[in-house]
Amino acid sequence: MTATLLDGKAVLADIKRELTGRVAALRERGVVPGLGTVLVGDDPGSQWYVGAKHKDCAEIGVTSIRRDLPASSTLEEVLAVVRELNEDPACTGFIVQQPTGLDENAILSAVDPTKDVDGLHPTNLGWLVLGHEAPLPCTPVGCVELLRRHDVPIAGAKVVVVGRGITVGRPLGLILTRRSENATVTLCHTGTRDLAAEVRQADVVVAAAGVPGIITADMVKPGAAVLDVGVSRVVAEDGRSKVAGDVADDVAEVAGWVSPNPGGVGPMTRAMLLSNVVAAAERQV
Repeated sequence: MTATLLDGKAVLADIKRELTGRVAALRERGVVPGLGTVLVGDDPGSQWYVGAKHKDCAEIGVTSIRRDLPASSTLEEVLAVVRELNEDPACTGFIVQQPTGLDENAILSAVDPTKDVDGLHPTNLGWLVLGHEAPLPCTPVGCVELLRRHDVPIAGAKVVVVGRGITVGRPLGLILTRRSENATVTLCHTGTRDLAAEVRQADVVVAAAGVPGIITADMVKPGAAVLDVGVSRVVAEDGRSKVAGDVADDVAEVAGWVSPNPGGVGPMTRAMLLSNVVAAAERQV
């Protein structure tokens, strides 16, 4: 079996086209969505990701508000910028790019929950637990949207999520068990006693442990959908550092669907961030 690719790049392009129309409708009503970003330091990966977000915004008509701070910035200096964006009516929503090297919880908690387009503010995560509408975490909801857009059955499916992080694993389980998704979720991690046995039962596997190749072909039920969210750095045969996912290459020979890495879940995270920005602007009217 050769798996069907869950193409996040193609879905991102589709969602951009859809959002362009919604942004145009907002502009007709006098509302211009604006995305703010706060970047601390000069980490190349963070710089690329922030740049990609602003490029996405330009393509759909969303205004960019960028605040780049030196690596020497103090917590109070970062919080001052957060307060500025909280109060700026031109800023529909914003993110503080991680890592900052500072107290992440203090920074995240200082963001106005209505402008939290990462969906990771404690208030918004609490609303997710309680089943109340609020901005959703971008990567988990991006995983769900990627499955939907490729007609992968979710309702009634047995889903195994490997990874218990706050940004993916834990909120993804909450999203998938809502009545709108109706999946049955098992949350596993690196401490799971028999991980292979758990994964073999899954109709859908989401690997978000950050362990290169932790999901191998012999662990996957034939025809299952496998999403690779893992990002790790490994040393290649030529001695260079490269990014590796959690899913081994041979899984594509067994699975029914598989997300490439890169090109699968990563673009969906960007798509859902844009969706959160536009939705926040729509709530204003």
